[in-house]
Amino acid sequence: MYAQDAKLAQNSYYAATATPLPEQPKLQGNVTADVCVVGAGLAGLSAALELAQKGYKVVILEGRRIAWGASGRNGGQAIAGYACEQEPFEKQLGLTDAKKAFNLTLEGLDLMRERIKTHGIDCDWTDGYMTVSVKPKSTPDLLASVEHMRDVYDYPHLQAISPEEMSQWVASKRYHAGVLDHNSAHLHPLKYALGVAKAAMSAGVTIYEHSEVTELIHGDPATIKTAHGQVTAKFVVLAGNVYLDKTVKKLSGRIMPVGTYIVATEQLGKERADALIKNRVAMCDNNFVLDYFRTTKDDRMLFGGRVSYSGVTPPNLKESMKGTMLRAFPQLADVNVEYCWGGFVDITVNRAPDFNRLAPNVYYLQGLSGHGLILTNIAGKLAAEAIAGQAERFDMMAKIKHLPFPGGRAFRTPALVLAMAYYRLRDYL
Repeated sequence: MYAQDAKLAQNSYYAATATPLPEQPKLQGNVTADVCVVGAGLAGLSAALELAQKGYKVVILEGRRIAWGASGRNGGQAIAGYACEQEPFEKQLGLTDAKKAFNLTLEGLDLMRERIKTHGIDCDWTDGYMTVSVKPKSTPDLLASVEHMRDVYDYPHLQAISPEEMSQWVASKRYHAGVLDHNSAHLHPLKYALGVAKAAMSAGVTIYEHSEVTELIHGDPATIKTAHGQVTAKFVVLAGNVYLDKTVKKLSGRIMPVGTYIVATEQLGKERADALIKNRVAMCDNNFVLDYFRTTKDDRMLFGGRVSYSGVTPPNLKESMKGTMLRAFPQLADVNVEYCWGGFVDITVNRAPDFNRLAPNVYYLQGLSGHGLILTNIAGKLAAEAIAGQAERFDMMAKIKHLPFPGGRAFRTPALVLAMAYYRLRDYL
């Protein structure tokens, strides 16, 4: 997977416009810590920062570089709520805890804003996110969500945008109506992740890059091995998602790696970029296989949504992605696409996040895609709370039941490809 993913990362707009941190050393020899975090993505960095601030000695092992995976390559949308919406929480936890679970995502938003302010993270934060309907028949349910979230979840930040008002918000005839969330936002995810990493290291966290974990030996303490060393730690936080597929096989059947792709155009100029989307809010349609888009601080159109459930990068990716973008914005036909990149995210069967323990002192955080920017931040905080002895909120999220993908490791990918083909056809029809 690393080889395939390295190709997807080569032409990233985020990597081209962020200043990387100095390369961190490779783990050599034996190290002892209170907590070993596996993965220097946002979930791992968030857990490490919280734990270091509580006085723990924390080591992070990263197989490549800080935020190399989805944390540094995603769509950049910080969205309240969950990709699965609230139904799994209401069914499995009841309404009271479902509300608590939703409020965790609001806390995650506040946590991001607080970290940006406290640590001076310049990451192009822009308020506003809108979900839009493509088909008129999906509009009534979309608009009804405003009242439901206000009355049931006490969330007053949503504004219904009627079909008559849509042309004032987006210069596209493709979208029928919308719901604007004034509280959600978008940002440059790599700049943000690097800022959190810098804050964690300033708090005393040691990060070892190019130190892929080869073995986890359970025990008290646990031992985490790499090719050139090992960490002995009282606690372990596994935050490597799909990159732990072969190392921690007990988790691999619960998530699936899915390729997702984004393009960014050449700079359009402020006037032209302003004319595309009012107030520069981020947007996402409500199809099952969805598109999302926004304009960047330097006046580009960033458009994502093409996915691959087979793990194989689609051919002619830049051209096909531009074609999808032009379906929404045909007025950009004369614009060059300068960047085209992607990466693997992890999904669960029910699209809800998967937090739990493999052993009393081994925690894992996965299944965070969809609304991952907020969830990675709050997941790390919950893991840190649990390690510090306050596990109530972590244990509430651990109650969500997750089934393995059907077909086992050999047949889960073709089964998912067939299922997604059905949903994509349904979206088209």
